[in-house]
Amino acid sequence: MQFRQQALAKLQSPEELDLPVRLARPQGWLALGVTVVVMAAAAVWAVTGSVASTVSAQAVLTHGQGSYVLQSPVAGQVTAVLAKQGDRLPAGTAVLKVRTSQGDTLVRTVAAGRVTALAATIGQIIRTGADVAAVEKVAHASDPLYATVYVPAENAAVIPAHASVDLTVSSVPTQRYGVLRGHVKSVDRTAQSPRSISAFLGDSQLGEQFTRKGRPVAVLVALDKSQVTKSGYRWSTTEGPPYRLDSMTLATGSIRLADQRPVDWLLP
Repeated sequence: MQFRQQALAKLQSPEELDLPVRLARPQGWLALGVTVVVMAAAAVWAVTGSVASTVSAQAVLTHGQGSYVLQSPVAGQVTAVLAKQGDRLPAGTAVLKVRTSQGDTLVRTVAAGRVTALAATIGQIIRTGADVAAVEKVAHASDPLYATVYVPAENAAVIPAHASVDLTVSSVPTQRYGVLRGHVKSVDRTAQSPRSISAFLGDSQLGEQFTRKGRPVAVLVALDKSQVTKSGYRWSTTEGPPYRLDSMTLATGSIRLADQRPVDWLLP
């Protein structure tokens, strides 16, 4: 009963009714203020800011017209190899001599270019239509190199015209010489099959390699030129590698896509 009487007495006493009621501590108001400022800044950034994104894919350095596979028009035995890898030949130049039952036949280049691979040797028996050489379509040593980046088809629509491209070249140490610079020249919207890639590059293995994860689209990249580098092209470092680049060199291309506002991710 003693505690009950004390409680009733306290309720009847008005001496503390005029004291202020503390709704929150100063630290709480500070935390609330910081939260509001951060949320407001995030909202402004979501509307006015932008985020850059890239898409990366396998690439290969080539001359613009690609390559072709030279095939034998006859069956027989190879008696002479008249060209060697690296030779730059005019159209109609003899590459092989093949002995058939009707006599010797010369296998000639279809178009002017550089021999990148020879698949026939003296004494070899070949059949009609056999692949005997790969020839890159390049008429002059000064013809520029391009990069063909095989991008997943679902990314083709978001690649902007003239987008910047960084190329990590397999034969160039990136940590020392950096990446090769370029920009998108064109985007082929047609999905590439292993056969079409092989026909363009003159290499059936690359056709299979570039289509392992689906049929890609070919993005042609023009390399940015430079007068001060040994390679003749612009790099992320001042001088780049102290040697020239060869065609049919593998690389990885990173294409910068159009900047996006963060608020766009929330919109349907």
